[in-house]
Amino acid sequence: MGTLWTGGKAYTLSQENEIVEAVYVENGIIIALGTQVSLMNQFKDKITKTVDINGNTMYPGFVDSHMHIIGHGEKLMRLDFSEMNLSEQISDAITRYVLSVKEKDWIIGDGWNENRLPDKKIFLREELDKLAPRNPLLLTRVCRHASIANTLALELAGITDATPDPPGGVIVRDMNGKATGYLLDEAQELVKRAIPPVTEDYLKNALKKSIHDCLRLGLVGAHTEDLFYYTGFESTYKCFQEVIDGQDIKFRANLLVHHKVIDDMQQAGYTYKNGTEFIELGAMKIFVDGALGGRTALLSHPYHDDPTTHGVAIHTLYELKQLVKKARDYRMPIAVHAIGDLAFEYVLEAIEAFPCMPGQRDRLIHAQILRKDLIERAKKLPVILDIQPRFVVSDFPWVVERIGERNMKYCYAWNTLITEGFHCAGGSDAPIEPVNPLLGIHAAVTRKNPDDPYSAVYRPEEKLSVYEAVKLFTTGSAFAIGKEYNRGKIAVGYKADFTILDGDLFTISEDEILQVKVMKTVVDDTIMYEQ
Repeated sequence: MGTLWTGGKAYTLSQENEIVEAVYVENGIIIALGTQVSLMNQFKDKITKTVDINGNTMYPGFVDSHMHIIGHGEKLMRLDFSEMNLSEQISDAITRYVLSVKEKDWIIGDGWNENRLPDKKIFLREELDKLAPRNPLLLTRVCRHASIANTLALELAGITDATPDPPGGVIVRDMNGKATGYLLDEAQELVKRAIPPVTEDYLKNALKKSIHDCLRLGLVGAHTEDLFYYTGFESTYKCFQEVIDGQDIKFRANLLVHHKVIDDMQQAGYTYKNGTEFIELGAMKIFVDGALGGRTALLSHPYHDDPTTHGVAIHTLYELKQLVKKARDYRMPIAVHAIGDLAFEYVLEAIEAFPCMPGQRDRLIHAQILRKDLIERAKKLPVILDIQPRFVVSDFPWVVERIGERNMKYCYAWNTLITEGFHCAGGSDAPIEPVNPLLGIHAAVTRKNPDDPYSAVYRPEEKLSVYEAVKLFTTGSAFAIGKEYNRGKIAVGYKADFTILDGDLFTISEDEILQVKVMKTVVDDTIMYEQ
């Protein structure tokens, strides 16, 4: 009838350094905490199973507050450039991959990042044509706000030198006005629409691969946005329902709903918070700007390293307000991608014009480039900030040159935001960054790149304590979706979701966090991964 978890120590996260020796669970809910002896005496007639965690350390289950879970699965299945540090490695990988596919088959690659390359190379269409002369090719930048396509892909998309830039996007052209194959933000969609639709089996396979990888890395759940990009709302949602069946696979997924399929959701008879024990429809997702890598994040000032631009607004302020109003008409909060300070300002203005319902909270995702006045305005609103600590590893030091040193005071300011009283949740933005939550915790605590031989620390005043960093992925993720009363802690009445590690994050050195291994991942009192 019940399970006794014992044989190690469990951090409750109800308060800092609170540890219990044993946890008793019934029907997936924590019933009592205490010593092994006291719980065995209290529930001796009810304990049907005892799990010994063998001296390891238990935490509330880690949850990634912002990722694209099917996209992460695709990354595991596709041509992946995310760990490549030389442009020659990228070209060699494409050449080898071309040999493995049929002529005219689409080739999709993910994760290139010119800032990792010594030559800062961005491949353009002529070079890609040489590497893949008989296959349409689309390679997506690590931020997913920029892509490069070869000529065959452009032709299939109907893109010519005369094609106008779509709203919220840029078709990058050379000095002679010729399309280079470099596509920013909404311009990518022109090519993506030409790619043959994926099958249901493909989606299920990507979703399963992704979830198994998340469980392997200690994640019991994720907040994810996938319902717009594949085969439409209903069929993609159906894949989630069939894969996360609560039997073979238990994983807690909060599904953000892109504004372009919000009507489809309603017409299919679903509303905000509909779902199952493991799947729940979440806030309405809106993109306001792009990303820093392609200089499409919307800034209030010109880019320091390219004064000709200050980014791209995906929507006008009026359009953004109308989208927020639509969410309110559907009685939904919003979750908004806003990287640049002007994008953040636009979101605040829209929320101020159309506040969320009492008891709801809006989510501002990324919150990377801020100003003091924006922080003061946001403090007056019921908002959660979804931050991605690993962006410090990926974006520094080049981001300083891109933004300008004088504009950096309130950028990637995680400690400032928590000190100012914001509730922050922690995520990876996988597949853009590695999904491993321990990498995110390490980045939040150290603010350095573990691969940097010089161990440079970027803005050390914005470091978080280990306790604050772990809370991002536990209590923070729970608070972001209004589940702070039954998730994110090891406490009576809370879900029996646990991440069990072979190390005590609160006593080991900062850099030892990277060597810690996941021993068990437990969802609903069920071991879903065991080393």
